[in-house]
Parts: sequence; C-alpha cells; structure tokens
Amino acid sequence: MNSIIKSAVFILIWCLAYSCQNTKKEKSNSKPVEQVQVLSAKDILGNPEYVAISYGGYRTNTREVQPTLAELKEDMRLLNAMGIKVLRTYNVHFDQAANLLKAISELKAETPDFEMYVMLGIWIDCKNAFGTGDGEAIHTEESARNAVEVNTAVALANQYPDIVKILAVGNEAMVTWATSYYVTPNIILKWVQHLQNLKQTGDLPSDLWITSSDDYSSWGGGDASYHTEDLEQLAHAVDYISMHTYPYHNSHYNSEFWKVLEAEESLSDQEKIDAAMLRALHFAQAQYDSVSNYMKSIGVEKPIHIGETGWASISNGHYGETGSRATDEYKQGLYYKHLRQWTQKANISCFYFEAFDEPWKDASNALGSENHFGLINLENEAKYPLWTLVDEGAFKGLTRNGKPITKTFNGNVESLMETVLVPNTDYPK
Repeated sequence: MNSIIKSAVFILIWCLAYSCQNTKKEKSNSKPVEQVQVLSAKDILGNPEYVAISYGGYRTNTREVQPTLAELKEDMRLLNAMGIKVLRTYNVHFDQAANLLKAISELKAETPDFEMYVMLGIWIDCKNAFGTGDGEAIHTEESARNAVEVNTAVALANQYPDIVKILAVGNEAMVTWATSYYVTPNIILKWVQHLQNLKQTGDLPSDLWITSSDDYSSWGGGDASYHTEDLEQLAHAVDYISMHTYPYHNSHYNSEFWKVLEAEESLSDQEKIDAAMLRALHFAQAQYDSVSNYMKSIGVEKPIHIGETGWASISNGHYGETGSRATDEYKQGLYYKHLRQWTQKANISCFYFEAFDEPWKDASNALGSENHFGLINLENEAKYPLWTLVDEGAFKGLTRNGKPITKTFNGNVESLMETVLVPNTDYPK
C-alpha cells in the first residue's frame, strides 16, 4: 500500500512540474503585445519623419470618373515607398475623400506597420460661386452647401480618428484673386469656431487640429488690406497656420526675383538657372517670414506650416517658352530638393503640391501647367525629382495602372537638359 501511495504522489508531482514547465515555455514563446502608438497632429506636423504631400488621385480629365479603391491603394503604396506619411486633400463632396480613408484603413489592416495620416480638406465657397447661382458671386455670403461639406468632414473625422488628424476649412478661400469663389474671413472663422466647439463638447476628437489653408497674403503676409479684425480672430481660433507660397506663379506675376542678375551674365546657362532656383527658395522663405512676422505683431504664437507649394513641369502659357520659362523638370527637381531641405531642417511641414499629375485641372488645355504639378505623370513615369528613388529600387514591385514606375526621358540627363531654358522676364505680359 505504501508503495502504491508513493507512486501516486510521484506521478502527481511529476505532472505538476511538467505542467509548470509547459506554461513557462508557452509564456516565453508568446510574442509580446505591441503597443500601438497613437499620434496626434501635434506629433506629426513639423516632424521630419512625417513627410507631407498634397494628393488627388484623378487619372482622367474629369472628376466624374472617380478613382477606384484599388487605384487609391496603388497610389498609397507608391507614396509610402517615397517616404510620405501625411496627405492633404481638398474636399469631401466627391467620393474620393471617403474612399481614400477606406483605402488607408484597409491597408493598415493588411499591413500593421503601414502609416498614412490625412489633412482632410473642407471646400468652402461663396454664394453663386463659379456661376452656379442666379447672379454674380457674392463674397460676403456663403454657399448653402458649405454646411453639408462641414458635416460630411466631421462624420469622416469621427469614423477614421486614427487617420484624420487635421481638418482644413477652405482652400485659398479668402484670397481675393480667387474671384469666382472667395469668401470674407468671417465665414471661415464661423466654421473654424464651430469645429473647435465640437472638440470641446466631445463631438470631435480633442487632439484633432483645425486650420484654414490659404495664400500667404490671406494670412497677413502681403497687402495690408487683408489685415482685418476677422483675420486676427481667425488666427487666434485655428490650431496652426497653413500658408501657401508659389514662386513658380510669381515668375510671371511678380518677376523681379526671377531676373538674371547683371552679375550673372557671364555664367553658363545652367549656372544662371541654378542661381534663379535659389532665389525662388529665398522668395518662398521671405513669404513664410512675412506671415510669421504678421502673426507675431498680433500676438499669435502658433506653428506655421506650408499647406501648399510646387513647381510644374510643362506649360504652354505664362510660365512656358514664350513666358517666364520657369517650367521644366530640372527646375522642378531643384525646387523640390530646396524646399524639402529647408522645411525639414526648420521643422516645418510642407504639403508639396503634388503627388501625381491630374488632367482635370485644365481639361481643355492638355499642356496647361495646372495639369503638370505632379511628381509622377500619367505615363507612370517618375519625373526628375524622383529619379534617385527609381535608381534605389524604391518602387520595385509597385505599379500604377498596372505598370511599373520608370523614369521620364528614359533617365537621360542630356535629353532632359535640352528642354531647360534660362529664366526670362522680357516678354509681353
């Protein structure tokens, strides 16, 4: 009997020991649960690791043809390969915005380390904008549709709080040269305050940032006519300033900086071009500083980021061969490099305009500059600013329209430089 009891005790002890060892083994083999880092706009904006770009995925000359979910995912993979982690969109009244957020959400589910955040644009315009009403545009009154646009953006921000980190009320909606749709600042202020109130009541995420993205002059950096009480209130109401700067357009409209200096006359053509592009950088920096100085003058100490800037690669208009000659891929490449180097060193987010060419922007003129601001064209070719990424294999295995990304000019620098012209300011304007 004693031997039976001893045997039973031994077996019991052995089973308990084996069970403990297996439990320890299972624990040691189990993967630690990864802590998902929740980032806010404050963490992302001004962070050099979160490179930003403006995005539209339209591939035809009309927005009636919306990019598909598969096409949006295709673009997101390409932008991710470029190191882009923050996108800017412009409106929510087309399907693209909602579908883009869905595409990003699905990519995140498929690949847990996939990161892409969005500055969601809310289109704002005036009553009778673009000739849609019964009379001329009334800039002191707003379109009835603005409320629908705002409500749609709020719903999307709440549906995708892990992706939408910024809401931008209006795009160049206050600058008076936008004659077909601009509104007075009090209208933008109204919607910014509305969104800020929704954050206070818990109807929007509290760490969501609200801004308006507009020309540097609309933010007080230009003509004093913009220095109004409503603008001051708006500057105090937003979470940060999103300003636009375009030396490219100013090569025609404000061309003093674009002239080849007398001291440069003896330089080679390429040296003249390189010098002009450095002046273009300085022009953008001066406009940034002008906004910063105005903000300080009214007691606003908030981050200032660049909501939009860019350089077109083709133009048959003001910026082409018979105009300022600002347009080609070489100049585009220099501007892209200069802007990225400056803004990343200065901890300024720069939503460079733009990722891909969009032919709807000037649908009746295929060679119009507005169609050619993209870094990748409709032939699935990376323009000169991205040639190095192609060489490094960044796009290996990725496609657009089912085709691999190649280089413009077959990567031949000599062929590219044949299209590059010295800046010109001596032409009829």
